[in-house]
Amino acid sequence: MKEKISDFILRHSEFQKLWSLDPAVTFLNHGSFGACPLPVLEAQQRYRAQLEREPLRFFVREFEPLLDAARDELAQFVGADPEELVFVPNATTGVNAILRSLGLADPSDASLAFSPDDELLTTDQEYNACRNALNFIASRTGARIVVATVPFPITSPEQVIEAVMERVSPRTKLALLDHVTSQTGLIFPIQQLAHQLAERGVDTLIDGAHAPGMLPLNLRELGATYYTGNCHKWLCSPKGAAFLYVRRDKQSAIRPLTISHGANSPRKERSRFHLEFDWMGTDDPSAYLCVAEAIRFLGSLLPGGWRELMARNRAMALTARQLLCETLQVSPPCPDEMIGSMATVPLPDEIPDSPGEMQITPPLQDALCDHFGIQVPVIYWPAPPKQLIRISAQVYNTPAQYEYLGKTLVELLSS
Repeated sequence: MKEKISDFILRHSEFQKLWSLDPAVTFLNHGSFGACPLPVLEAQQRYRAQLEREPLRFFVREFEPLLDAARDELAQFVGADPEELVFVPNATTGVNAILRSLGLADPSDASLAFSPDDELLTTDQEYNACRNALNFIASRTGARIVVATVPFPITSPEQVIEAVMERVSPRTKLALLDHVTSQTGLIFPIQQLAHQLAERGVDTLIDGAHAPGMLPLNLRELGATYYTGNCHKWLCSPKGAAFLYVRRDKQSAIRPLTISHGANSPRKERSRFHLEFDWMGTDDPSAYLCVAEAIRFLGSLLPGGWRELMARNRAMALTARQLLCETLQVSPPCPDEMIGSMATVPLPDEIPDSPGEMQITPPLQDALCDHFGIQVPVIYWPAPPKQLIRISAQVYNTPAQYEYLGKTLVELLSS
């Protein structure tokens, strides 16, 4: 597929220059790892220079006030009390911290500890890394994993609620649920689920990896017991920044994966929750400290701030999904209300060249990247040879990029 230079230029947004993304690549995969804007990366470098200029002063005198300031801004952004938030490197770490803490809880405390009498509820769309963590804890405690099957394609959020709630039993101890699913890009009705599960006496651990910066969040109203979200994805902070929210009445049982000085600190002016999570050993905390900078910077890009940015990205994702569905002559697999700034579109089944052999990435994804410079994930779902393509929409993307993707898919799928 040969392109005119004017077509190539058309595909680039005025915001592209604020990111260091390769201009030769049509980057439609913000959802996987995010992308950090140049001004935020520059702020990170300033923090690193401050650290290295006088490491002892930084960690002993400057670190905690800087961390608290970043946490305060993040708490305001996600609608939480700062005392209920800690930073973690990624949402997977947050999920593991909760599951490990509950899995190691004192068996004499039946309200917390998992036992062979308990059921741990999740869905068949749970992110693989977090499902593995759930499997690990279940294997160590004897708790039984119960999986709710969420239909896809799907016609309404109510189908998610029905699928989950019908698998609740008197033995259900905890529900691990995605806020936005990775494979299918669906927004689950988490607030309704959290409240209905609470009425049944079930605690909720919400994997909100994609939610911060994609969806307006108010954790006070959401009602989850535990919630973890990435800051490096849609908030566009540097890699290695995420948060874990733990309701105050549950904090005494939750410990970080790394036990360090905070475990026996005599300090009284900070909570044990903060003392343990805020210092797990010497590390580069600059990604955490830049979260506030990322919130401010992204919020300054459009006149309407974050509200306009999230609405703009969602509108572009919906427009792009419609374009691809029309181009590929398929129906949208879910209603608009279940879409944020990611969307999936079904593709024809893959015919493998070598039956029984699985590549790290599907051949179609490799072809799009290697031959056309399009970076977009192709996902086997629910299993090969069924596959989906998942698009992301960030402010640096343009409608012309999705048109280019559509034309390229037609060429590749017809060859």
